[in-house]
Amino acid sequence: MGEYSEAFVAFDVAKKKHAVAIAEGGRTGEVRFVGEVENSPAAIERTIKKLGRKYDRLHVCFEAGPTGYGLCRQVRDRGHDCIVVAPALIPKRPGERVKTNRRDAVTLARLHRAGELTGVWVPDVIHEAVRDLVQAREAAADDLHRKRQQLLSFLVRHGRIYENGGHWTLAHRRWLARQSFEHTAQQIVFQEKIDAIEDAAQRLHRLDERKRPAVAVQFA
Repeated sequence: MGEYSEAFVAFDVAKKKHAVAIAEGGRTGEVRFVGEVENSPAAIERTIKKLGRKYDRLHVCFEAGPTGYGLCRQVRDRGHDCIVVAPALIPKRPGERVKTNRRDAVTLARLHRAGELTGVWVPDVIHEAVRDLVQAREAAADDLHRKRQQLLSFLVRHGRIYENGGHWTLAHRRWLARQSFEHTAQQIVFQEKIDAIEDAAQRLHRLDERKRPAVAVQFA
C-alpha cells in the first residue's frame, strides 16, 4: 500500500461514461481526476478493483440522477462505502457557474473527503423496482388529468359547459355522450379526445391493479 490507506472516490455519472476523480485521505492527500469509465457493470467493476488494490478502503460518492442506484449497490457489494447525494445537498461556491464532468467529479471527491456531503437513502433492487412502478402509476394519473383538462378546454371554447354537478361522474359521462358537433373536423377532434381519455383511464387502471400485489409482496 502507499502512503494513504483510504481514498474518496467521486463519479460524475452520465448516460454513457462516468467521470472519476479521487481525493486521497489526509489533509495533504492528492486530489486528481482519474479519467472516464464506461457506464457498464464490467467497466465499473474493473475500476473499483484497480483502486481497491491501491487503497485499503474506498469511500465512493456520486450525485443522484437518471442512472439510478445500481452503481452504489455494486460498490457496496465489493465491501466499500458508497453514498448517493441529492443535487440540492451539494455545497456550491458563490459564482460557480461553469460545469464540466471533470470539474464536478473533482469537486465531489474533495467535498466527500471534507465530510461535507450528506447521502440519501439508497433502495435495494426490489424497492427500486416498486418505486418505478409507483412512478409509472403517477405518470399515468397525470396523463389522464391532462387529457381530461384538454377536453374540458375544448368544450368551453365551443360553449359546451356542464352545470349539473362535478365532472367525470356518471351523469357527466352521459352528458358527454350526447355531445355532437356540426363540423366533421370538430367531431373528429372531440372523439379523439374522448378516446384518448378512455385509453389513459384504462392504462391507469391496469397499473393500479398491478401495483397492489407488487407492493403487498414487497412489504409482506
